[in-house]
Amino acid sequence: METNKKKALFIDRDGTIVVEPEADEQVDSYEKLQFLPGVITSLAFIARTLDYELVMVTNQDGLGTPAFPVESFTGPHELMLRTLEGEGVKFDDIIIDTTLEADHQPTRKPGIALLGKYTSGDYDLAGSYVIGDRLTDVELARNLGARAILLAPHVAQARQAVAQAGLDATLAVVAPHWQRVTDYLRGGQRTAHVQRYTKETRIDVWLDLDGTGQCQVSTGIGFFDHMLDQIGRHSGIDLKIKCKGDLYVDEHHTIEDTGIALGQAIYEALGDKRGIERYGFVLPMDDCHCTVALDFGGRSWLVWDARFSREMIGHMPTEMFFHFFKSLSDSARMNLYVSARGDNEHHKIECIFKGLARALKQAIRRDVFNYRLPTTKGAL
Repeated sequence: METNKKKALFIDRDGTIVVEPEADEQVDSYEKLQFLPGVITSLAFIARTLDYELVMVTNQDGLGTPAFPVESFTGPHELMLRTLEGEGVKFDDIIIDTTLEADHQPTRKPGIALLGKYTSGDYDLAGSYVIGDRLTDVELARNLGARAILLAPHVAQARQAVAQAGLDATLAVVAPHWQRVTDYLRGGQRTAHVQRYTKETRIDVWLDLDGTGQCQVSTGIGFFDHMLDQIGRHSGIDLKIKCKGDLYVDEHHTIEDTGIALGQAIYEALGDKRGIERYGFVLPMDDCHCTVALDFGGRSWLVWDARFSREMIGHMPTEMFFHFFKSLSDSARMNLYVSARGDNEHHKIECIFKGLARALKQAIRRDVFNYRLPTTKGAL
């Protein structure tokens, strides 16, 4: 059992806590000292509320040589530490390697020669994290047997780089900013993979509620794919849906079962719903006006006030729109109110799907600094 062992956050310095100067990558003057946005607030929250030791692990190339005198480093470094301590952030350990990359020393990150204290068996490394902005930080996590939180503004590109380096198993999350780091450490990853295999359909749904709107959708119904893509892109949810259904019969099973699987994935990814906004949205689009209001209150209900004069839009029967949203609301256990008015049928249903996406974006938003259930009942 690891429960009695200590856990640590191994945190990089330059590029993670303070901005790393592009020209020489050295914070060797007070003028160069600049904190990353949100880092002080996030570290203060982590230090105050979460049970981790804070360990700074940093490579300072050639520190102590004429190219990087110790006195140039010490002043800005100590000011950084005093500023953090003033907000309640005190590092339990600070580990600095001064070798150059060309020296190939085992003390240099991602090497762990200086981290023997943490590999001796007293720490729950599987429950610990390395937080940094480079692939070497992910490698350090792998070498320690910990997980990595990679700070990177471009999430998709960072994930691709991690995959190409063969480090997928080590990566916990790519965080575009420090608030996402705190969000993950406090509330965990909000992801789900749902499989629904029947004699009529085979459906896989993967989603990440804290994604960036990356979508891959394939159901065999082009217009349906287009609408599902709207959900992901306009909600910020990463969404991947693969469905093979009995389209030789008709579209009914594919559309209805996709709604069931997607709703189930949303329900599972929300977890205990602590900190979420819970509610959300109204959307105009060209000639249309649409209201999509939802409540993740744990009870399913659908009010549908939308009529269509065409039998089909693309290869999707308009009568199936209601069935999709009914299946979605049932399996996500949410109240859903949909009302739409307009002349163009394509615009009308697209307005509804976009409205759903924006309602989801608002309702799933999580505030870990106010991490309470949005209810007086004690459970959702």
